[in-house]
Amino acid sequence: MWRPISTLQLLLVVAAVAAPAIEEISTSISRNNRVSPKPPFSPLPDTSSRSKVCKVDSYGDGRDDSDHILAALKKCNNGGRAVFDKQYTIGTALNLQFLKHIDLDITGYIQFTNNTDYWINNAFQQVFQNATTFFELGGQDVNIYGDGTIDGNGQVWYDLYVENALLQRPVLMGITGLDGGTIGPVKLRNSPSWFHLVANSSNVLFDGLDISGKSTSVNPAKNTDGWDTYRSENIVIQNSVINNDDDCVSFKPNSTNILVQNLQCNGSHGISVGSLGQYIGETDIVENVLVYNISMFNASDGARIKVWPGISSELSADLQGGGGSGSVQNVTYDTMYVDNVDWAIELTQCYGQSNVTLCNEYPSNLTISDILFKNFTGVTATAEDPNIATLVCWDIYAENINVVSPIGTNDAVCENVEESLLQLNCT
Repeated sequence: MWRPISTLQLLLVVAAVAAPAIEEISTSISRNNRVSPKPPFSPLPDTSSRSKVCKVDSYGDGRDDSDHILAALKKCNNGGRAVFDKQYTIGTALNLQFLKHIDLDITGYIQFTNNTDYWINNAFQQVFQNATTFFELGGQDVNIYGDGTIDGNGQVWYDLYVENALLQRPVLMGITGLDGGTIGPVKLRNSPSWFHLVANSSNVLFDGLDISGKSTSVNPAKNTDGWDTYRSENIVIQNSVINNDDDCVSFKPNSTNILVQNLQCNGSHGISVGSLGQYIGETDIVENVLVYNISMFNASDGARIKVWPGISSELSADLQGGGGSGSVQNVTYDTMYVDNVDWAIELTQCYGQSNVTLCNEYPSNLTISDILFKNFTGVTATAEDPNIATLVCWDIYAENINVVSPIGTNDAVCENVEESLLQLNCT
């Protein structure tokens, strides 16, 4: 019988990916050999050899180390390894899209400043959902590893959000325009917003991430998605532990050929397609996605697909939309364990709109097809008793769903579905 993966098991998986000694020169490494058990949709490019090593200096007293970081990266670009083995402070928005054939070996501790006025005015503006990022890391063949820590200093942002819900809070890891890269193992802490935005990127492997963002005040950490992919293809996310309060992984518009496997998610909103269809005049596509071997604990959702209706809607003061078009196609969720999760499966075409009559009058402009949920086990939370799932749309398949509610039922809310395709107790 299948059992949920544990944190220890995941850490053991990536333990073999140890950072080389400081003076060591690395040879060419295959990214594909690290992807397991499912292969990527397309082969990932190998990382080339590294022939030089640069140690990154640090003031060590809280002053901005951005000049030291930029100097080391420029020196070691095109075939080197920059070693971060001290404590570093970053107080400047860094454009790192010039990087090529370089490793960032982080065994130390990197923290962004809590100067919110600076970051509000200087963080990099992204196209989607008013996102901003502390830095933009792009280029070609860039690796980040070392099992050190990158800290977004998020608490001040969690507290400010209560005063201003429209506050633009930076994403911790802005992976924008990267072709060929490996991120992990590394620890990520306290992002002000999403932990990753992976935008306009391809052929990137995320392997062995330890992600955690929790508030120490009464104000919760908001919108701390583990990964948001956007206009990206052939991305692999695997062997990671995520403790957050929003989507564990979210496939935003135009995410294609995405593999997610061997994750342990706690406190999240699930592994989510979307939200999609937010912007009028935009066509959002998500296709060819495989989500495999996931353990989901204390979450609102396990597997989730969320699209906006065909009418303007408001989920919250900082999130409105509806009326966009597009499609979701060939998405598979295979092997998921749920424990204290509200919905094991949730598929909604009414995201952000509480008025069901309006949703029925103005249905979503997106098509959803060839969706498969299979090999689910576990027990949901009490929130939706006696139901374990809620689904809409015709071309949806569910197989071997062995999930029950706390009272032992396995009912599902099914609307406009072909029940013969669903091994669920539709009510």
